[in-house]
Amino acid sequence: MMWHMFKFDDTYSNSRITDLYTQEEERTVQINAPRLGFEYINLRGVTINPEALGVIPVAKAHAFNITSFELNQNKLSVAAKQPNSPQVQAYLKELENQHYELTVYICSTASLTYAWSRYTDITDSTAEKKGVFQISTEDISRLMNAIKKKEDVTEILRGISSINNTRRVSETLELIFAGALALGASDIHIEPEESVIRLRYRFDGVLHDITDIESYIYGRLMSRLKLLSGMVLNTKAEAQDGRFTFDIESRQVEVRSSVIPGATAESIVMRLLDPSLSTFSMDRIQLNPYIEKVMHQELKKPNGLIITTGPTGSGKTTALYAFLREVHSEGVKIITIENPVEYKIEGIVQTQIGDDYTFANGLRAILRQDPDIIMIGEIRDREVAETAIHAAQTGHLVFSTLHTNSAVAGFARLIDLGIDPRVMGTSINIIIGQRLVRLLCADCKTAYQATSDEKQLITHVMEGHPHPIAVSDPLTIYKSTGCKKCGGTGYRGRIGIFEGVVMDDAVEEAVLRDPREHIIATAAKPQGIPTMIEDGIEKVVKGLTSLQELERVIELPYLAIKKPLAITPTQPLAGEEADELDFFSHVV
Repeated sequence: MMWHMFKFDDTYSNSRITDLYTQEEERTVQINAPRLGFEYINLRGVTINPEALGVIPVAKAHAFNITSFELNQNKLSVAAKQPNSPQVQAYLKELENQHYELTVYICSTASLTYAWSRYTDITDSTAEKKGVFQISTEDISRLMNAIKKKEDVTEILRGISSINNTRRVSETLELIFAGALALGASDIHIEPEESVIRLRYRFDGVLHDITDIESYIYGRLMSRLKLLSGMVLNTKAEAQDGRFTFDIESRQVEVRSSVIPGATAESIVMRLLDPSLSTFSMDRIQLNPYIEKVMHQELKKPNGLIITTGPTGSGKTTALYAFLREVHSEGVKIITIENPVEYKIEGIVQTQIGDDYTFANGLRAILRQDPDIIMIGEIRDREVAETAIHAAQTGHLVFSTLHTNSAVAGFARLIDLGIDPRVMGTSINIIIGQRLVRLLCADCKTAYQATSDEKQLITHVMEGHPHPIAVSDPLTIYKSTGCKKCGGTGYRGRIGIFEGVVMDDAVEEAVLRDPREHIIATAAKPQGIPTMIEDGIEKVVKGLTSLQELERVIELPYLAIKKPLAITPTQPLAGEEADELDFFSHVV
């Protein structure tokens, strides 16, 4: 008789036991945190700042089961497994003696392991970091004073190309940031093409070509930016995200960087987050008086869901931050879950999604933290939508965003995500729609008499406006021209155009009976809140923006005529463009 020996593979069961132990420890730490007098944090939902991590040497981090993860000037955030232990308390005293202002959290072993894994980023880069790619804040300040228009960046770059190779990359890097800050850019784009490397800035929501960077230094530039951002240098076939900060003129600028592989080489986009510009308030976002009055009423409610809608870059998050500031007070606990955390707001607990910390499970964890107000960066699937609705129904005021074209479309989007229309009446307070339009430069905007088509459009929109303003005859409106103060664009700054739908009995009835957009819009008409088109046309009549800019951002009505409205172009058309416009004017 033959006996067969079977070998059992217990790898899966061991892995499962480890996972269960990790989850149990996480729950235990979270439950015991209030009793021990510390706030709980899960570092797997936080982006670790390499500069902060480097404050505590790796040997001491392991010895005391501690890590540092956020540094803002001298304010250092620290997480420890046993923050009350005498050894940890003694070490925290050492950090305070180094003039750090500490915020101490309690965390699990898994959180510490995750943070410690990031030490390789700073140890690998130490040799290169010393003086090679340090950003000189003095040089950036000097360059910022020299840059008045985008052409100045090209001129200075020509001078840099003649210096020695080692300093050339550093000075190019400093020029790129100085140009962006001087011109008020929100994003820096470095885009490789077959023959050139293109540098573009986005300011006032529009991308502008700045200059071409030599292919020779592109590779070295990318290596330094990836190293600064804490990315893996030799990974070029995958998308990567990172961040870094630098100080400039007594303020700290944070840079969020994103790299994606392209057809020819990697493309990088860097978003500049300047805290000096982030004074979020209701006054700052300049709501029209009708929706502002409604918003003050809705923000006083203890619970319910407030949603802002619009495409990427329409100012949704900025509006939410302003609303959070409005409701923030000493007796209120506010927690956010964002992707990513763009600006730090004092007194608010802000968390960031990661691989193991999604909107869905992060939101469930937040609800166990006993918040009064919750901000969810985006409702993107059924699970998040249902949890947000549930939170709004159980005593929480919830803020979030949706990607839709209008406020009324938000209801249909929620239904599409699987939300029962019958629960919307008791959970939704208001859905807001918004866009950002550029403001005409006050120094060079040009007045002109509106054409008959333009006046017909403005009169038609004002007839539906719940609080119309007078449309004179003839009507004077403005267009962009361009001068030194606005960098030749004709625009300086941006302003929001808004609309909103409050969940009242009529809207609830429409959502239940027939949730098509025009049905809901008709039901909401008595609320007296202008639509985005009405708000935008009002700003055109008041001379704040142009019809051309408004048409760039939203679709304008074309009335019952057989050809598109002949809106006066900003610049005179010539050649092929004039022929093309003439051709389309004959199309029926």
